[in-house]
Amino acid sequence: MGAVLSRLAEPRVERDLRRNVNEVIGESFPRRLRLTQAIEFQQVFKNNFRSSDACLTILVGKNAGDLPRLGFAIARKQVPKAIQRNALKRLFRESFRKNWKRLPARDMVIMVRREILSRDAAELRGALDQHWNSIIEQCDTS
Repeated sequence: MGAVLSRLAEPRVERDLRRNVNEVIGESFPRRLRLTQAIEFQQVFKNNFRSSDACLTILVGKNAGDLPRLGFAIARKQVPKAIQRNALKRLFRESFRKNWKRLPARDMVIMVRREILSRDAAELRGALDQHWNSIIEQCDTS
């Protein structure tokens, strides 16, 4: 009970700042790490460099903020079942959450090809790790 009262006695700004830092540091996927608006996606599609393989393409564009942000463009034509698309998004988010601290402050959009359906989760995690490393290298050199 004392901890609750002492936390309430803290200045509001300090409490909000600590909550925001914990939100980013935790295992969640907060809104500030997502691409949410169509214009943000359009900017990445226009001005980007890419990291791609047989089943994944990650487009990387400039970001005005100080954190990396992630978005998905998974076409129903490539992955027809919603349950499969959602499983892929969960896997992508998990990988991004584990690596976002290493990534540069860029906007990234993940696109997939139909071949992704023939891969298992372990292969996809390995491929994503390679893509993240490639993105880090490309941003360091530019």
